[in-house]
Amino acid sequence: MKRWLPLGIFALIVAVVAWGLWRPADRTVRSALVGRALPDFTLPAIAPGKPGLSSADFRQGKPRLLNVFASWCVPCIAEAPQLMTLKAAGIPIDAIAIKDTPGDIAAFLRRNGDPYARIGADAHSRVQLALGSSGVPETFVVDGTGVIRAQHVGDIRPEDVPELMQALAAAQ
Repeated sequence: MKRWLPLGIFALIVAVVAWGLWRPADRTVRSALVGRALPDFTLPAIAPGKPGLSSADFRQGKPRLLNVFASWCVPCIAEAPQLMTLKAAGIPIDAIAIKDTPGDIAAFLRRNGDPYARIGADAHSRVQLALGSSGVPETFVVDGTGVIRAQHVGDIRPEDVPELMQALAAAQ
């Protein structure tokens, strides 16, 4: 019986490794702030003709989307049509531009459309990190009292639009 113990242990290790490879873990970093108020922040304007952004803007009684993006982000370009669809549906969208310049943001908006009411400049990613955002793009559903109700990690795809609209309706 003792002769088979090493073989049994080896088989168990192989089974655990195979199971881990077959079913990899979700490595998406979720914000711990879902269900909690936005951190206090005030960001200067970065886009010509658009105001900057502050946490107080989200306490106006109406749910909004908060999109964390950058002009240098390829998935941000891919999600631009979906953001324009949400804007056309009457969804208010604000943004935080990460490590960007006014000229690059203006060019990005000219090329890809401008769904944003306000855009704040987060040159050092301080607000992004305070939100628990791990990268760009990320979108948060914020209710009218400034509480984060949902988080969408990655670019918004056409099949994600109804889900975001439902989350906004639930945040009323």
